Amino acid sequence: MAIALELKARGHSPVMATAEVYREKLDAAGIEFHPIRPDMPSYQEEEALIKLSAELIDPHTGTEKVLKLFTENPREVYDDLNEATKGADLLLTHPLPLVGPIVAQKRGLPWVSSILSPISLFSAYDPPVPPQMPSLVHLVRLHPMLGRLFYRLASYKLESVMKPIFDLRKDLGLPRGEQPLLAGQHSPTRVLALFSPVMAGHQPDWPINTLTTGFPFYDRRDYFSETESPAGLLEFLDSGPPPIIFTLGSAAFWVAEDFYRDSIKAAQELGQRALLLIGHARNLPKEPLPAGMAAFEYAPFGEVFPRASIVVHQGGVGTTGQGLRSGRPTLIVPHAHDQFDNADRVAKLGCGRTIARPRYNARNAATELSEILKNPGYQTRAAEVGKQVQLENGAVVAADAIEQVLQQGAIRT
Repeated sequence: MAIALELKARGHSPVMATAEVYREKLDAAGIEFHPIRPDMPSYQEEEALIKLSAELIDPHTGTEKVLKLFTENPREVYDDLNEATKGADLLLTHPLPLVGPIVAQKRGLPWVSSILSPISLFSAYDPPVPPQMPSLVHLVRLHPMLGRLFYRLASYKLESVMKPIFDLRKDLGLPRGEQPLLAGQHSPTRVLALFSPVMAGHQPDWPINTLTTGFPFYDRRDYFSETESPAGLLEFLDSGPPPIIFTLGSAAFWVAEDFYRDSIKAAQELGQRALLLIGHARNLPKEPLPAGMAAFEYAPFGEVFPRASIVVHQGGVGTTGQGLRSGRPTLIVPHAHDQFDNADRVAKLGCGRTIARPRYNARNAATELSEILKNPGYQTRAAEVGKQVQLENGAVVAADAIEQVLQQGAIRT
């Protein structure tokens, strides 16, 4: 959305092709919307959404289930995206809708691809933390040769999952092409790595045309004059010392379970104020909140994170970027997907600590938070990194790169 809004401000007419569930948000932002499958449960279909979220945020099987959403009926996704690109000047793709490169190739469209987090670049020189077996990274990082072996094994395992994509290419008269989730997702024209260079430096085996843009922050504070903060939020922040902020981002809150109750207990044990961003009223503890604590379903991260003592979050790349920009130390509680890798990179930066979701309880959370509170190095390093990230404007850099492709023409896929 940040890139679309930046392009719109420059006089372009961006169209976002995504699931129907996002229509209301895009309409509110004034961005033209085109629905594409697979269909997702709406926010009103809570039970279906909770069930699906639990399946997709499973650390062992969630990634494969996400991929299957886009490979079970790839012709439907292709048809929807092909319709959305009628009259388009350029296609910007996300890694997941695996048919994007096919649409670009069939239409002869200039194509720019994007990467949201470093894990999607699959570097043997900077191997990511796999969510299925996080400890495996210690072996794979011993030598790039082991990293390359790991990716060959991953490519072999993905072969059956990606068969519907290969079949679609064949049906459309296209060659088999590269493995869709690995090399096949990258445009030969331009690859936009939509994260900060503090997260990952350019590696020898990245696509040579990769541009690391910095995070393209989308936060209501960033794009609208009003903060849209919930009533009472600023009063709470102003009423005492900086609180520990606990959030599970934009998806993991559906499977919060005891996360917020354990967080309250951990903050109490440490004598800290706490701000709980619970995502949905169902996560509000039934017991009255202790003194010095407040809960809201939503607050703009760009508004509240800089006012925290520590930010505790799930490690999604958007929330991770907001945490780094805030200059506040973080405790990351990864659930699945890229979250383990993002958490590891933040920990290596010295900006915080990490604890996997199954180990997160009141006692362990208090222990990890205590380590951050008593060690000023976390505060210092987070502030240093925050200053670097605050200087970045990923949406502007990405829009500049897209306009350059439009002006110069693209390498046909």
